[in-house]
Amino acid sequence: MGRVGALLVKRALLLVVLLVLVFVTVDLLPGDAASATSERGESAADVERRRAMLGLDRPVLQRCWDWLTGLPAGDLGTSARGVPVSELVAGPFPNTLMLGGLALLLTATFALALGCWAALRPGSLLDRSISGTATAVLALPEFVVAIALVALLSLWAGWLPAVTIAGADGSPASWGMLVLPVLALTIPQIGWNVRIVRAALADEAREPHVEAAVLDGLRPHRVLLRHVLPGALPAIVTGLATSTGMLLGGAVVVEAVFNYPGVGSVLASAAADRDAPLVAGVTALAGAVITVMLLIADLVRDALAGGRR
Repeated sequence: MGRVGALLVKRALLLVVLLVLVFVTVDLLPGDAASATSERGESAADVERRRAMLGLDRPVLQRCWDWLTGLPAGDLGTSARGVPVSELVAGPFPNTLMLGGLALLLTATFALALGCWAALRPGSLLDRSISGTATAVLALPEFVVAIALVALLSLWAGWLPAVTIAGADGSPASWGMLVLPVLALTIPQIGWNVRIVRAALADEAREPHVEAAVLDGLRPHRVLLRHVLPGALPAIVTGLATSTGMLLGGAVVVEAVFNYPGVGSVLASAAADRDAPLVAGVTALAGAVITVMLLIADLVRDALAGGRR
């Protein structure tokens, strides 16, 4: 088995362990799916029949195993309300991916630009200002950034809508409604990734071949782009891949603030319903996206390292 196969197996096993923990955690919450989804006026016998229909009379690990065995065929199971999980996430999950993808693109662009700008003037006021601001920004929770953006750009300036309205197809009705949610996700991640870019560039700048290029009298921009940045890219790519998980996690909070039609509302309803298959289904999809991004980062890192050798 090659390195790629070993990485896939390792991360698949980690994802399975995570999904088992999700199932068990939902099962440990007070109440269960039968009582949480019961209608007003239903008798105890009706709730008990629903409990048996949902299989809640069986051990949680047995229910989890039955659900896991359907994953290879793409079966995410059935929710506590009798709707296939795949139908419930078919619209919201692509919306969340779009939100996270745009935030990741902006994060990569600004983190590279600011990190390289600071690296051109190491130790200067500009370098210290960018690094200090990045440290402060990365400490801000997404919901704080989201509320501040709403207050500033929507309620005060009136430039952008404070909430997202879904169109007929379930996606945001206009691109303008994406601006604030994307910014709320992007700003903390820019801070995190600027620090990674700046540190990676500083480490690479100490390499002998870089010092030789400086002694040869090459211009700083040329030294940065031709000698420093290529060697720093593996660490930068890994940092961006790691941001995928933080973006998807932060999206749940941001979607709630802006009423964005993503998996955040689905996950909140699933938790209220004690709906383990739905919570695990959303987790499985997010975990698959994160696994793919980390695998891509590993392949890019290996390719860049091989090119340097």
